Amino acid sequence: MEWTDALRVGNEVIDTDHEVFVAEVNAAVAASDEDFPKHFAELVEHTRAHFAREESIMDATGFFATGIHKAEHQRVLAEVARVADRLEAGDATFARSYVAEHLPAWFRQHRDTMDLATATFARQAGYSGA
Repeated sequence: MEWTDALRVGNEVIDTDHEVFVAEVNAAVAASDEDFPKHFAELVEHTRAHFAREESIMDATGFFATGIHKAEHQRVLAEVARVADRLEAGDATFARSYVAEHLPAWFRQHRDTMDLATATFARQAGYSGA
């Protein structure tokens, strides 16, 4: 997955988190079998913090679809936890496939819908903080 300006949503906090997310995905995909679990754990930790920052923006602006967006974050975190369990049980092939194929596709769709709407709403609300 390549980070480009076309992936920006116009909110510095979200855009920075997305750029780091792309880098974390790429690092995990490129990691050796030995290093993959460490990179996967870093990706999971970043994703948790990234979602929390987005949710603080939603809360601060009274975003109209906060419940839906937060529910999607919780769904993804639960999914990632199941992948982590499989990785810990020795199924690195499944975890690698998830990171290389599923996460990039999910990210693009999520960015184009929920994150873009959140950033647009925040901008229209005059929100400039984090």
